[in-house]
Amino acid sequence: MSHRHMPSRRRLLQSTAAIAALAATPIRFASAADPGVTARLARYMVTARDQALPDAVVMECKHRILDTFGAMISGSRMNPGLMALKYVRSLGGEPQASVIGSDFRTTAVNAALANAMCAHSDETDDFEPVTKAHPGSSVVPAALAMAERAGRSGQDVIRAVTLGYDLACRLLMALGPDLVRGTHRSAEGTASTFGALGAAAALARLDETGTRFAISYSAQQVSGLWSWVKDHDHIEKAFDFAGMGARNGVMAVDMVQAGLTGVDDVLDGTHNLFIALSTDPKPEAMLEGLGSRFYVTETAIKTYSVGYPIQSPLDALLALRRQHGLTPDNVRGVLVKLPTDAIGIVGESAMPDVNCRHLVALALVKGAVSFTDSHDVALMHDPKILEQTAKITLTADPALMDPAAPRGAIVEVTLADGRKVEHFTKFPPGTKENPLSTEAVSAKTRDLIAPVLGAERADRLIDQINALERIDDIRALRPLYTA
Repeated sequence: MSHRHMPSRRRLLQSTAAIAALAATPIRFASAADPGVTARLARYMVTARDQALPDAVVMECKHRILDTFGAMISGSRMNPGLMALKYVRSLGGEPQASVIGSDFRTTAVNAALANAMCAHSDETDDFEPVTKAHPGSSVVPAALAMAERAGRSGQDVIRAVTLGYDLACRLLMALGPDLVRGTHRSAEGTASTFGALGAAAALARLDETGTRFAISYSAQQVSGLWSWVKDHDHIEKAFDFAGMGARNGVMAVDMVQAGLTGVDDVLDGTHNLFIALSTDPKPEAMLEGLGSRFYVTETAIKTYSVGYPIQSPLDALLALRRQHGLTPDNVRGVLVKLPTDAIGIVGESAMPDVNCRHLVALALVKGAVSFTDSHDVALMHDPKILEQTAKITLTADPALMDPAAPRGAIVEVTLADGRKVEHFTKFPPGTKENPLSTEAVSAKTRDLIAPVLGAERADRLIDQINALERIDDIRALRPLYTA
C-alpha cells in the first residue's frame, strides 16, 4: 500500500482520544423512567440532531459522506444507476431535491430512491463488518434529499448521517444479523430503512411524538429477501441494499410531516418489530452506547471497488506479489481461504466485481485492480486472465469466522519451484483497525468521480465535503454534483 493511504499516527491517536473522552460523558436520556425502547430511542434522536460531535467522529463521518458521493456519482453512469434515473425521471414530482449526475429534480422520496440505487450500483460503498450492513448507500442519499429540500447546513447533515449509521447498525445488533439471514431475509435491506429514517427524521426536526410515529412507519416497511444473491445485473441488489431503504425512511418521515399519525410503541408493544423479525431479539442493543459509540467510525471504506469479502484476498495477494516478485510465470497455484459465509457471495458470481477467483487472477496479472478493470466483463474471458484463474482455489476456513475480524483472508501461493508463501490480511485497508487518511479517501473518490464531473469540479466537490461543517446550506453544492 502506498504511503498516501496510511493514516498519520497523530490523527489516529487524536481520534481515539476524542472518542474515549466522549464515552466517559455519554449523552443521557432525560428520564430513566421512560418505559420502552421506542420512547427512549425517539428522545435520543431528537437530542442528537443538536448535539455537538467530537472532531474525530466528524472527520470519520465526512469520510463516509465523501466515499458515498464517490459511489453515487460513479454509479450514476452504471446500468443500475442509469435505470434508476430513467425510472425516477418518469415519475415527475415537485422539484425538491437533486438527482445525482442528472439535470432534473424530483421529490425528496424519489431523489433518495434514485441516488441510493446509484450509490449501490457497484461494490464501491462502505460496509460494516460485524452486521454486514451497507449504511452509507441509504443514509447519505436520504440525508442529501432531506437537506436539499429544507436547506439544512453541512453540520446538520453530518449529525443526521451519524444518527442514521447508528440506527442502521444497531437495529441489526438488536435483531441478530445472522438470525435475520436465517429466515431468508436480507439484513442489508432491513438495516437500510432504519438508517434512512434516522437521517431523515433528524433533518425534518420531528418532535418526539412524530419521531415515534416515523419509527413505526419505517418498521412497517422493513423488508428484503436473501434472494438478491441471484441478481446477476446488480439492479435489484441496488434496490434491496440501498434504494428501497432510502425511499422507505424518507417516506416514513414525509408521511408524519404531512400529519399522519401512527403507533407509538412499535419497538415495545404487542406484535412489535423485534419479536416479529427475530427469534432471539435484544431490544436494549438498540440503545446501548448511543452517544458514546458511533458506528460511522466503524464501517469499512473499500480500497477496491469490489465485493467486500474480496478486499482481504486482494490485499494479501498484492502484498505477496510485491514481497516475492510474483508473476504469472512463477506461480503454480494460489489457495484463497475465506470465512465460510463469504464463499456463497463471492465464489462464482457472474459479476466480475463480485468474483473472487477472477479478481485475484486479475491482480496477479496486472499488479493492481482498477475500477475500470474490476467491472470489465470482457476480462472474464481474456485468455491470460483465465489461465491464472484456473490456478486459483477458494476454500472456506471456519477459523476465519472471527467476530472480531469477520472479513479476514489467507492467501497461500505455491511457486513454480515448490516453495510456498503465505499472507494473512486480518483487517484490510479502510477498516477501523486499519483506517484510511483523508487524503486516501479523497484520492479514491477523485478516481471515481473525475471521469463523470471532470477533474476541476471533482476537486472542488471533494474540498467542499472535507469542510462540510462550514457549509451553511447544502444546496450550495448542487452545481458540483448535478449535470
